[in-house]
Amino acid sequence: MSEDQRPEVIITCMKKRLSGVTTTITNLLPVQAKLLRVGYVGSEIPGLPEAKAASPTFQHLSLWQAIWASRKRLSDGRKIVWHVRRDNEMILAIFLRGVLRLPIALLFTSAATRRHGRWPLWLISRMDAVISTTPLAAQQIADVVPQITRVIPHGVNTQSFVPPADQFAAWKESGLPGHYGIGVFGRVRHQKGIHIFVPALIELLPKHPDFTAVICGLCKPEDEAYKAELVEQIEAAGLNHRFVWLGLVPAEDLALWYQRVSITVACPLNEGFGLTPIEGMACGSAVVASRTGAFEEIVVEGETGHLIPTDDVPSLVVALEKLLSQPERIAQMALAGRERVVNHYSIDAEARRIGEMVSLVAAS
Repeated sequence: MSEDQRPEVIITCMKKRLSGVTTTITNLLPVQAKLLRVGYVGSEIPGLPEAKAASPTFQHLSLWQAIWASRKRLSDGRKIVWHVRRDNEMILAIFLRGVLRLPIALLFTSAATRRHGRWPLWLISRMDAVISTTPLAAQQIADVVPQITRVIPHGVNTQSFVPPADQFAAWKESGLPGHYGIGVFGRVRHQKGIHIFVPALIELLPKHPDFTAVICGLCKPEDEAYKAELVEQIEAAGLNHRFVWLGLVPAEDLALWYQRVSITVACPLNEGFGLTPIEGMACGSAVVASRTGAFEEIVVEGETGHLIPTDDVPSLVVALEKLLSQPERIAQMALAGRERVVNHYSIDAEARRIGEMVSLVAAS
């Protein structure tokens, strides 16, 4: 590639399985491609076609192409920035800079809200700059971070994740029973707290016949026994017709299901950041979320939804009952939630702030 085609930032995603990190990169790539010359190194992810369409300067590079592009600084003297998000990617970047002596700058994004182990902390200490997704994540690495650091929360595409014109009609279009939906989104596994959602809804649904529970997410073979236990509970309660298991929903249909449900529940036991409340709020859902990840910053208690302790079925029942017994509050929270996402959690704002960080690090 010629000098003026070399990327300003190389973004890595060296994990084949879809994860929260991969979703973040997928969402950001098309937006970042409009702001910077981006090189991407990693597996095929859903955001690649859109990123290629967004800018002629976007490049999907092999690792060796990325290394070759990084062998010297850009013509204006700036370093090419390698933006990494996982331990193995930090190791690679440190090797390229320290052993191969590439004149690159290393930028890491940290979302973990729990204390890192010694090895990850050492890797982070070798970065030139760090982005934390929340103030709590920043606290976990405060004693090892380099001088250049920023807190930049994740965002969603507020043009794709939008409220429906008519939520009642959106639900009716799904063909599911009842008039309203209560949804939980994410992998069907213990960490995601589906075992909190199911018993809470088993208690509530008989009292609220207009509502149907929707479980949206992949169940991998190793989690089938976990799901089977939950299905057993539902069958024992005689509520099979009130619970719908959607399985894995294609990324392009995800916003549609957020639009269809009136309430989004996010009750994981632990979370790094967690996009579910933001996606739900962007699509006009009231949200009930557990106090983990960034949820306490995203959800404004009593205004855009309710916050509950982790792993707490009774608290989820109480929070949902407040909404189910006051439907007008659901609509009020939906409006407030959408406004909060547009003002604080848009993907455009996230991409712009990351771009500013890249420029700062490249000149260091």
